[in-house]
Amino acid sequence: MKCPELVLPAGDLEKLKTACLFGADAVYLGGQEYSLRAYAGNLSIPEIEEGLEFAHTRKIKVYAAINVLARNHDFVQLPGYLQQLAEIGVDGLIISDLGVMKIASRYTPQLPITISTQASVSNYETARFYSELGAKRIVLARELSLEEIMEIKSKAEVEIEIFIHGAMCVSYSGRCLLSHYMAGRSGNRGECAHPCRYSYTLMEEKRAGEYFPIHEDEKGTYILNSRDLCLIEYIPRLMEAGIDAFKVEGRMKSPLYVASAASAYRSAIDQCAIDRCAFTAEEINTWVNELSSTATRPFTNGFIEGESLILQDINKNIQQMRVDFCGIVKDYHHDRGMLEIEQRANFGPGEDMEIMIPGQGVQKLEIYYMYDKEGKEIDRARHPRQRILIPNPEPVPESSILRRAGA
Repeated sequence: MKCPELVLPAGDLEKLKTACLFGADAVYLGGQEYSLRAYAGNLSIPEIEEGLEFAHTRKIKVYAAINVLARNHDFVQLPGYLQQLAEIGVDGLIISDLGVMKIASRYTPQLPITISTQASVSNYETARFYSELGAKRIVLARELSLEEIMEIKSKAEVEIEIFIHGAMCVSYSGRCLLSHYMAGRSGNRGECAHPCRYSYTLMEEKRAGEYFPIHEDEKGTYILNSRDLCLIEYIPRLMEAGIDAFKVEGRMKSPLYVASAASAYRSAIDQCAIDRCAFTAEEINTWVNELSSTATRPFTNGFIEGESLILQDINKNIQQMRVDFCGIVKDYHHDRGMLEIEQRANFGPGEDMEIMIPGQGVQKLEIYYMYDKEGKEIDRARHPRQRILIPNPEPVPESSILRRAGA
């Protein structure tokens, strides 16, 4: 069975490295212009060069997202920027705008083009049309059923990529004007304020000032708030259909989220490639438990079964154990038997700590003592990005993730 490419988000250089180490076949990133995640951190040209070297030495591809819906002024600097990306060796471009595609085809014809989900490709004729224009791959709209995806794959001679995990937009494939209207920040320009995540109340037009909550939980209702997509149980059927690439959303999420998603989907894809059969309930629960530990919302299977199930909760019988992102391993001092951790959240001795190690899963980490860089014993890691030394008899590789298990 053909293994699809697992494509992970790289919101910054640190997340790029995390994705590469924890199981990505490819990563996608945004530069500091023309990307639909204006607040993701994003990467400068020198950072992209560093990321390319890190990824390419591990035979991992790097795609650059140039997926804004362009305005006239965007085309002034775009040709030069695309040529820079080509010169430093990115493996392809992710594009949603036909004008941008035309410019890319003219100035960087050597770079393969992937059509972004923002282009809302939802049928095989549109997929064929983009292929005739020169696209190598299409990221399909997220509103399609498995049957529709399979038909497009069988009738369009182009690579097909689909989203399998991450945040969903209540608007059709992300084409939303609500953020621009309410906050002056266009989601189609990478600046979405996510007003669909706000809490709302209902007011009847003849009862001004009288608000009626639509209760969903103790915090109010979120009637526009989609649950997050999780298609891990559908991996065998999607692989059998010959889908070329599986994509995870999340350029603005933490390295912990990236590591968790990468390791779970890597394991599922590899397991399917070996067994070529459906997963057991125990396997699915193990993976979904891991994915749930870093999720901000419950999961949905979206439209994969042919209906609009964006608000349906599929987290049944899931433990819902949350974990906190506490730090990243930066070094191991063999002479002293010490882990060097860069802190990301307050933690201290005696807490239920775990460490995610690339290729080795999750291990318990007992912390009895902690020291600052000067060797002074401390009781907590309190300061942002503080370097902490923790005694540990076994070496742990750089970029492993320190996390705290929660309830």
